[in-house]
Amino acid sequence: FANAQRTIHLSKMEPYPNVVFLGYSTGHWEGDTLVVNVTSFTDATWFDRAGNFHSDALKVTERFTPMGANAIRYEATMEDPGTWAKPWTIEVPVVASNGPIYEYACHEGNYAMTDILSGARKLEAAETLKK
Repeated sequence: FANAQRTIHLSKMEPYPNVVFLGYSTGHWEGDTLVVNVTSFTDATWFDRAGNFHSDALKVTERFTPMGANAIRYEATMEDPGTWAKPWTIEVPVVASNGPIYEYACHEGNYAMTDILSGARKLEAAETLKK
């Protein structure tokens, strides 16, 4: 959304020299689970439109685990001693009801806009159903 992007560094990187809205992400594999540690957030962002906030000490540990061909279990643990007394965790299954899960690069281009990727996505879904 609005050109927001995040890189998950899978090899050793120097510490990020600044704070960023989406944090600085480093990842590694634990079996088939991608574990991502995110730090270096700015304290200028919120968790939601209600204004639930965090400090610049926020650390998020994310886990992406496949649950089958069309589903991923997403888990995130938030730690911020400047805001909360103890860490808290959310866990959400991400399920594609009509085919594979795609990267979120351009929703309109993936599914709705003619002559961009929507035709390719329909063909991919049809091929998946044949299998």
